[in-house]
Amino acid sequence: MKIKQLPAIFEPARPVLQKIEAAGYEAYFVGGCVRDTILHDDIHDIDIATSAYPSEIKAIFNHTVDTGIEHGTVMILDHGTGYETTTFRTESGYQDYRRPDKVTFVRSLSEDLKRRDFTINALALREDGEVIDLFNGLTDLQKHLIRAVGDPNERFHEDALRMMRAVRFASKLNFVIDGPTLTGIKENVPLLAKIAVERIRVEFEKLMLGQKPVAGLQDFISTGLYQYCPGLADAKDVLSALLLLNHWELENEAQLWAVICIQLQLDQGEINNFLKKWKTANDLISQVKKIVPAVTAIRQRSLMPVTIFKTGAAALHDANQVAKLYGWAILDKDLQAAYQQLPIKNSKELAVDGKMLITKAGIKPGPLMGKIIQQLTTAVINGKITNDPVTLLNEAQKIMKEG
Repeated sequence: MKIKQLPAIFEPARPVLQKIEAAGYEAYFVGGCVRDTILHDDIHDIDIATSAYPSEIKAIFNHTVDTGIEHGTVMILDHGTGYETTTFRTESGYQDYRRPDKVTFVRSLSEDLKRRDFTINALALREDGEVIDLFNGLTDLQKHLIRAVGDPNERFHEDALRMMRAVRFASKLNFVIDGPTLTGIKENVPLLAKIAVERIRVEFEKLMLGQKPVAGLQDFISTGLYQYCPGLADAKDVLSALLLLNHWELENEAQLWAVICIQLQLDQGEINNFLKKWKTANDLISQVKKIVPAVTAIRQRSLMPVTIFKTGAAALHDANQVAKLYGWAILDKDLQAAYQQLPIKNSKELAVDGKMLITKAGIKPGPLMGKIIQQLTTAVINGKITNDPVTLLNEAQKIMKEG
C-alpha cells in the first residue's frame, strides 16, 4: 500500500528520514501516526524508528538530545522541531511486567515491529508514503479488529498495561478485540496489579472519552480488568448499568469521573477518597465535587440560585453534560439563562468585603465576620437584598445585633 499524499504533519520530518537513509540506514514513521493516517484520524505526534544506532544518529545530525539513549531514543533537533528517533530493538526480561530488563539494538525492522502491542500499531511508513505491513495490520484495520502481535500472553507479560490499551482502542476506534487477544487479557488480568495507577487512569480516561465507550467498557468489565482498579473491585453491577446508556457526550475527565462517582453513589467525602486512590489532580477532585450535587439538583429539578452560584459556570456545564447521559438534562439555554440571572457570579462581586465591615460596620475579624459575609452573599443570590454597600452594611449590623 502506498499513501499518495501524507498529512501535513509529516512534511517537515521527511527530510530527517531522507538524511538518515542517505547515510546508508533505514528509517520509518511507526506506530499510532501510521494507523491514524490510514484511518484518516487526527495525528498529534509522530514517531521515527531507524536501523541506525544512537551513536550513528548523533554522527549524522549536529543537534541532538539524549532523551532515552539507554533504550535507543535520541531527539533530533531540526529547524526548531524535535523528532524522537528510536533504534530498532529487541527486549527481554520483563520482571515488573512493564519495563524490559534488557534492550538489544538490532538492524532488523521485523525484529523491532514484532515486539509491538497490536498489529494495527505494528505498521511502518516510508517517507515516500509506502506502508510496510509485516503482521497483517492493514487487514485488521479493514476488519476493525484489535489483535495482539504474535502470542497475546507474551505481549501482556512484556507490558501488562497493554490489556488496558486494548479496551481503550476498542472504545477510541470502535473496534472489536479478536478472540485470542481477549482470552489473553482474561488469563493475564491479575498482572494489571503490577502497573502504576496513574498509567491505568490515563487509559481508563481515554476509554471513557472514546468514540464508543460502551464497546470498551463492555470489554473492561467482561475481562475482569475492573477488579484491579481502585474502588471498582466490587462495582461490576454499577458499571454494567452504564452499558444501557446511549447518549454518550462526555467531553472531559471531570465529567467522566462524576459519572463514575454517581454510579457508585459516593458522598463528598467518599468522592475525595476515591479520586485520591486514582491519583487524580486536586483541581479535578474539586470540580467533580461541584458537578455531582449539581447533577442531583438537575435531576430533581431543584436547581436553586445558591446551588448555581456554588457550582459555577464551568461545573454547571459539566453537570448538564453528565445529566444528558442519564436523560435528566435541562436545555442548555435555560441553564445558561439561570446562571446569567444571578445577581453576582462569585464572592468577589459582593459590594462589601472584610475591610469595609471592619471600618464601616464595626465588625471585628473572626468567625463571626465569615458567617456574616456568607449570609450576605446568600441573601443577595436569593434576591432578598440588593448588592449595594449601604444595604449590605446595614444588613451586616442587623445580623450582628441579632447574634
